[in-house]
Amino acid sequence: MKKTLFLTILLSSSLAITLPTTSLAQKISKPNVIYIYADDLGFGDLSSYGAKQIETPHLDKLAQNGTRFTNAHSTSATCTPSRFALMTGTYPWRQDGTGILPGDAKLIVPTDKITLPKVFKNAGYATAIVGKWHMGLGNEVKKDWNAAIKPGPNDVGFDYSFIFPATADRVPTVFLENDQVVATEANDPILVDYERKIGNDPTGKEHPELLKMQSSPGQGHNQTIVNGIGRIGYMSGGTRARWVDEEVSTTFLHKAQDFIAQHQNKPFFLYFCLTEPHVPRMPATQFRGKSKLGYRGDAILQLDWTVGQIHQQLQLLGMDKNTIIIFSSDNGPVLDDGYVDGAVAQLNGHQPAGPLRGGKYSIFEGGTRVPFIVSGQGIAKGKVSNALISQMDLLATSAQLVGVRLKADEAKDSKALLKTLTGENPKGRSTMVQHAQTLAIVKDDWKYIAPSKGIPYMKLTDTETGNLPEDQLYDLKNDIGEKNNVAAKYPEKVTELKQLLEEEQKK
Repeated sequence: MKKTLFLTILLSSSLAITLPTTSLAQKISKPNVIYIYADDLGFGDLSSYGAKQIETPHLDKLAQNGTRFTNAHSTSATCTPSRFALMTGTYPWRQDGTGILPGDAKLIVPTDKITLPKVFKNAGYATAIVGKWHMGLGNEVKKDWNAAIKPGPNDVGFDYSFIFPATADRVPTVFLENDQVVATEANDPILVDYERKIGNDPTGKEHPELLKMQSSPGQGHNQTIVNGIGRIGYMSGGTRARWVDEEVSTTFLHKAQDFIAQHQNKPFFLYFCLTEPHVPRMPATQFRGKSKLGYRGDAILQLDWTVGQIHQQLQLLGMDKNTIIIFSSDNGPVLDDGYVDGAVAQLNGHQPAGPLRGGKYSIFEGGTRVPFIVSGQGIAKGKVSNALISQMDLLATSAQLVGVRLKADEAKDSKALLKTLTGENPKGRSTMVQHAQTLAIVKDDWKYIAPSKGIPYMKLTDTETGNLPEDQLYDLKNDIGEKNNVAAKYPEKVTELKQLLEEEQKK
């Protein structure tokens, strides 16, 4: 069966896919796919998900024209492991070294195994990543930032890449295009160190008077200053190569639009990784003060506008009719994550996680249950689905979409759920493991959280982590906010889910 669609994946946080019906699939050869992934966007951060204090019209329109999922998840409550799972179709806790990476980390995605972009390459697609990477580069921590840095995105399935290495609050604050830092100069070599200070650049700790955005105490965002903002880690050199925060988002947008325009006549897969609303939140001037929720709210408006620009381009090029857009976020929300930017002081009643408990870093639902919108031709319009689905499932589902057969030992944790994404089937996964500082498993709206010795509350970020030394059981159907631990009331359910979790860990 041939399928001609344009699968658009929005990250973020971010996934948007347009899937075909059976009759449409018979008429279309191959769809384009764009996956838009937001960063730290919460379940309650969009007006289509119930937000009252902020309006996100472009994403709302995407939801109106497609299917909005209310039980979709990243695998993990932080970014690196969620992105690893998306790329590999494998739970990140199965592999060591998949925690939040520093900016100089080595590549953690295997180059000799199936990945999400390789699925599309195997089907004859052009593939690209534009935006945040944060899965390491090269084979060693120590690397020459002034030469080609390999392996990287181009070695795991992307024909074209335009990225920054880790996060916007970590050095080096540079762009890389196809393995090479943009705008390097031989007489101003880039050096990076996460252990000790290097060079003569001022730090936020030593010179807070130079900062245009103050660092939050105790969170480490007070090392090398770039563009008036203290970062995590130390950097010297690369003066011309350093980007300006206010221009990062539009730079990524233009690169994504260039790729789309250049591939109008060939099916393509674009992994578009937005930076919003991750810290440091420094939106462009046109968005500042517009949300009344501080810079975090302004960054969400910038994110929404960016999605609208992509959709508008597809319409102008006549490509929207064969496009599937998937939009999601890499984990749940956090307010104070390193900078004093108004996110807390100007919250004004906004609930970033909606009715959910916890957020980024948390094993509670707020850590991994995120916005997930699928839109495009062949997708059920105006539908709301409560199907249990993971971003990790996009690998097997994409293979199903484009007709690529996976081997029995490839991406074994990823489930092929094409009919779930199109809205044909209201059922998704039967079980799913969630990952933060401990593990949890969900089955039939019952959630079991394994005991943990971790701290139950992170004061610096105001996060309930969900860590407790005893078993926890929640009835998500009647208690989505996980307020009542019913483990003592249903010991047989605890036993059942604990056994399922142990079986998953042994695989």
